[in-house]
Amino acid sequence: MTTASLDTTGTTPDPGGARPGRRAGGGDHQGERHLRRRRRAWSYLAMSALAVVFLFPLVFMFVSSLKPDAQILGDVDSVRAFLPVGDISLDNYYGVFDRVPVRRFLLNSVLVTVLTVGLGLVVNSMAGFALARMRWKGRTLVLSLVIATLIVPFETIAVPMVYWVSKLPTIVLEGGIPKYDFGWLNTYEVQIVPFIANAFSIFLFTQYFSTIPTSLDEAARIDGAGWFTIYRRIVAPLAGPAFATVAILTFLPAWNQYLWPLMVVQQEELRPVMVGMQYFFQLNTAWGEVMAYTSLITLPVLVVFLSFQRAFVSSVAASGVKG
Repeated sequence: MTTASLDTTGTTPDPGGARPGRRAGGGDHQGERHLRRRRRAWSYLAMSALAVVFLFPLVFMFVSSLKPDAQILGDVDSVRAFLPVGDISLDNYYGVFDRVPVRRFLLNSVLVTVLTVGLGLVVNSMAGFALARMRWKGRTLVLSLVIATLIVPFETIAVPMVYWVSKLPTIVLEGGIPKYDFGWLNTYEVQIVPFIANAFSIFLFTQYFSTIPTSLDEAARIDGAGWFTIYRRIVAPLAGPAFATVAILTFLPAWNQYLWPLMVVQQEELRPVMVGMQYFFQLNTAWGEVMAYTSLITLPVLVVFLSFQRAFVSSVAASGVKG
């Protein structure tokens, strides 16, 4: 009777009874997925539109470098300014090499930039390692002073720096004989040495090195490793994104130097590419050649950024949000 009564009242579990509930839950989950896809699509659309806006100046520059001056000025108020139509040629690039020693300027900028970035990575990373991993008195005060220098604009110290670099000792060659002299003006070192140590690079390395577990240092110290070994074999290999970020942030100002070389370098064979811009604004401004020259000096920047973009983003995500 008990079994029969249970059967008649319908309390026996129905195998298909859970299906509506599962379908309802599946529908909610599917709706959430559609909502996420819609949001992702809108975010991609917004980022694409923003990228197009930022690409407009570059497209205008590259396209204008292929046009004569009259056509550049005639197309500037229409969409044709962004299209390679009309009288297209490479004459502006040929004119650039005729007017400006581009090869020499590019060589100078590459030399100055590579040495500034390379030496800066070594010096600033070692300073950041000392501030982040080593324990010594006054470490917090030194880091605070380093950060405080970020608020000092370069223009306020440019003139005193010119005075001091003009008094620094140097060795010059006269007739193949080395001679002791004073003054770094009109040299490569005056464009490199003052910019090797960088406060922001030290701060960035310090922040990134602080995220690496200190237990690695303790284990290495137990094995007899010194601080330089820990830096070279343990910490530095784990900080690839930080090195890539600092390389980009150091490369850009080193490549774009204009005011400082203009103040300390008067010899044409030592000038970087940015100083070469003034060659086009003398009597008659050749806008096509200006666009061609800026295109030539912009390409290395784009290549470097695209090469280190992934490491740059990962470094910002890992250490840029630290307090």
